[in-house]
Amino acid sequence: MSASAAFTARQMARLQGHLSASTQSLLVPTARTAPAVAQRSARVHHGCQSCPYSSFIVAAKASLQANPVPLNLGLTRQTVKASAAPSMAAMAKRHYSSRPADAEHHHIRPKVTLATLRKLYKRGEPITVMTAHDFPTGTFCDKAEMDMVLVGDSLGMVALGYPSTAEVTLDEMLHHCRAVARGVRSSFLVADMPFGTYEINADQAISNAVRVIKEGKAEAVKLEGGREMAPTIQRLTQVGIPVLGHIGLTPQRQASLGGYKVQGKTVAKAKAMLEDALALQEAGCYAIVLEAVPEPVATHITKMLSIPTIGIGAGPGCSGQVLVQQDMLGLYGKVPRFCKTYRSLADEIVGALKEYGADVKSGSFPAVEHTYPMPQEELNRFRSMIGEEAKVDEVAEEVVAKKAAA
Repeated sequence: MSASAAFTARQMARLQGHLSASTQSLLVPTARTAPAVAQRSARVHHGCQSCPYSSFIVAAKASLQANPVPLNLGLTRQTVKASAAPSMAAMAKRHYSSRPADAEHHHIRPKVTLATLRKLYKRGEPITVMTAHDFPTGTFCDKAEMDMVLVGDSLGMVALGYPSTAEVTLDEMLHHCRAVARGVRSSFLVADMPFGTYEINADQAISNAVRVIKEGKAEAVKLEGGREMAPTIQRLTQVGIPVLGHIGLTPQRQASLGGYKVQGKTVAKAKAMLEDALALQEAGCYAIVLEAVPEPVATHITKMLSIPTIGIGAGPGCSGQVLVQQDMLGLYGKVPRFCKTYRSLADEIVGALKEYGADVKSGSFPAVEHTYPMPQEELNRFRSMIGEEAKVDEVAEEVVAKKAAA
């Protein structure tokens, strides 16, 4: 067999091995279309007789002429997909926890963009925001169709065990942001700028924000501060980096605020907060987070702005709401007053872990349904093999024992 003929045979075998019979009949050109296919193929290969693909085309054309395939006028793209789906699904199906990305993807809605957020704001529809810190929590948010997902520096406390958000580094934020980005496919993704990565000057902020966008795969950055940060925010937006502002209780500065306390409780402080919000809007923020602010103050600020406000402990008068995912899922017991606990997962998780531990100790896990069998013939051979090895081991032990006695 010549090299070209061998190549043709391998290609035909490979096609037959990978395509179901019904799919092959749909993909093979019909008697009516075969000449056009051959002509296109000849043009691609310039009529080169030595090219292995040319011999493959000639063989395919001869096969079609000998066994013409009826033209299927009912052929549609859906028909092809339906025919190929079973075999493709069988090949793609994996059940290993070490390969979570192989799981079936959830339904993907249209991508949320800044334009989407502006439309929601203009028609008065509340904007939903939730924090995430890794691939699973990001995927949960996307499946729940959150409008925005925030990789907040609160992950320092809820995921890394730090006493405050001020200890989170830029490298840690990038690591977690990349993980969240792998799970978020439609929500708008924004990431916190960690403490100390943007306060020195605008050049420092731009340099680090570019890393968050490029390396962290975020679409926008969030930074804390009022009018003192306006020049930096203006520079960031001028170079094309969307910024989510954050005023009120700013956790990165909680030490200077005397702890995690409500802000804007006096007329003077409420007025200053409004001025901060207007300055951030003027600087180019696409939205502003209001944290731990009295409801009347937050509502008034929202009315005075032409960009959305995202409240967390700021009442229902804001344009949207955000919560820390671990808080609303009840993973750590006590939560702030403004947080509603929608589930108490801590008890469920600890209970499940205890059950697992008890099952392992008692020997009830793993059961037969959790193990992998082997063909009976191979099993018999395996048992025969280990039986012979056991006899050899016994003889060796006897020899050693006799030498030791002598």
